[in-house]
Amino acid sequence: MEPIAITEASDVRVADYIGLRDPHHRRKLEGDEFFIAEGINVIERLIASDFALRSVLVTPRRYDRMEPMLREVTCPVYVADREVLAHVAGFDLHRGAVASADRGSPRPLEDMLRTSRTIAVLEGLNDPENLGAIARSARALGIDGLVLDPTCADPFYRRTVRVSMGEILFLPTFRSAHWRRDLDAIAGHGFRLLALTPAASATSIGDVSRLEGDRLALLLGAEGPGLSDTTIALAEPVRIPLRGDVDSLNVGHAAAIAFALLAVDLPD
Repeated sequence: MEPIAITEASDVRVADYIGLRDPHHRRKLEGDEFFIAEGINVIERLIASDFALRSVLVTPRRYDRMEPMLREVTCPVYVADREVLAHVAGFDLHRGAVASADRGSPRPLEDMLRTSRTIAVLEGLNDPENLGAIARSARALGIDGLVLDPTCADPFYRRTVRVSMGEILFLPTFRSAHWRRDLDAIAGHGFRLLALTPAASATSIGDVSRLEGDRLALLLGAEGPGLSDTTIALAEPVRIPLRGDVDSLNVGHAAAIAFALLAVDLPD
């Protein structure tokens, strides 16, 4: 599609991109309708995904670089000078490229559980960058889907999608509205619940054996508080051995280690 010039930040055609740095404004604006992808690599992954694009907004320099990938998109492609883009976004967007896409309808948890062997279950994970890092590792290391509790960060927030390098767009993701009921459903589908915790009494992750046909749900909590006692009580506590004078790992790093050790069906 031929690019369309945008010369005024007030142009309603780029309203999707207003105030990108304000998470409260963004959540209100986007709702459950659409999300933003930022950066050339992430937009390339978005185009390759099943999500329907609404529009793309780029600077002239970025358009020149992205023209081959934008040639086949059917949504409007807007081109604006860097200054105009900065006024729309509310800051100097040095990556110079953003896109919006429909979120689509959420799929039932049942769909994920029926087809998955290893899932990550996240409780209270309210940092979008940690969530993005976990999603990127999950995609790379054989996790089939993410289940988020009601307090987790928005998996489609711009920073989350960016830190995941767009890989969260290829990972089935379910946000729970009824946490205990959904944990029971996961267990009811034959998943073995493993709760990651630094507690010394937990089983070392190196001693966890996965038998042929085992289905695993790896539970991870937020930085600081970790998983709630109630959630840990429903699972097998598992720890990553650390030096005695180190308290814990960043949750994103802990997730990557657990995924690498316990996920399945990866190439050699």
